[in-house]
Amino acid sequence: MAKILVVDDDLNICELLKLYLENEGYTVFVANDGQAAVDTFLNKTPDLVLLDIMLPKMDGWQVCREIRKSSNAPIIMLTAKGETFDKVLGLELGADDYVTKPFDAKEVMARVKAVLRRTKGETEAPEAEKNIVIYDNLEINITNYELKVKGEVVDTPPKELELIYHFASNPNRVYTRDQLLDEVWGFDYYGDSRTVDVHVKRLREKLEGVSDKWTLKTVWGVGYKFETKD
Repeated sequence: MAKILVVDDDLNICELLKLYLENEGYTVFVANDGQAAVDTFLNKTPDLVLLDIMLPKMDGWQVCREIRKSSNAPIIMLTAKGETFDKVLGLELGADDYVTKPFDAKEVMARVKAVLRRTKGETEAPEAEKNIVIYDNLEINITNYELKVKGEVVDTPPKELELIYHFASNPNRVYTRDQLLDEVWGFDYYGDSRTVDVHVKRLREKLEGVSDKWTLKTVWGVGYKFETKD
């Protein structure tokens, strides 16, 4: 089973999550401050991180930055802050999901399982969806969660890859932000439309100028589409 790092300065929360996770068969490491979180991550190389924002020594934002310097391991933010700004900042720094405190431990377990299924390819989707989409200078492998640009693998967080795969699998179809939240993030996602904008922005940074035969286009007043050109 996967290894999971729980980072929170609240010992009760750590013990609760550790109990639930170990009951599911996961190996669990715990850190109670930001520096310990980075050190433990580097030493134990966990498959997923549950990361609180308000931490001693180094806050969750900085921990996220440090992890992303060397790894694309999924990060689920745990935060008492529910403002859109905090959620968007976490996503911009490379977090894959977030849960707002107070949370139900069973909800956290469901998020953990969903993220690990995506990153490990243990999805129950039909075989037709486990595929590779290829365009000029672009290859998206949803089975291996691999993005290639001009033949080179580009490090891409799981949710970004799922989003570009969804676009590229349905060329020239216009999606509203709410449709993308529903179809890519899932009906149980508690995000908002800014989440989509953040991920599109990060994808554009990776794909800018790659080809003149397709583009990730904004449809003003509606949403986005993956536009192909003859």
